Amino acid sequence: MAGHRIFGMSFARIHPLYVAKAERKGHSREEVDQVITWLTGYDAAGLERAIADDVDLETFFARAPAMNPHATEIRGLICGIRVEEIEDPLMQQIRWMDKLVDELARGKKMTSILRSSSTA
Repeated sequence: MAGHRIFGMSFARIHPLYVAKAERKGHSREEVDQVITWLTGYDAAGLERAIADDVDLETFFARAPAMNPHATEIRGLICGIRVEEIEDPLMQQIRWMDKLVDELARGKKMTSILRSSSTA
């Protein structure tokens, strides 16, 4: 099965775009990293390693230490598509990450973004 071209996109290329989007709305890289680590289970060192190694999104999610079990609670539209209805698991994970960063940039409270789970 042929993958979507976004699967081969570098996490190191996408991460700064997420940070720039958040910073334009008064948020920080640390907050972006917090939502990504909540979703994927990576720690700060793991994120930095993924950026330094220039891994693609498919590899980034394949190596994710532990996808958050509350990720299935992420709902809503991203790019005009409901994230909860995306059938391809990898595409859904990518869109979950997009949705979390969008929620952060829109000023949603962190407890809500993290689906009321522990932020530690």
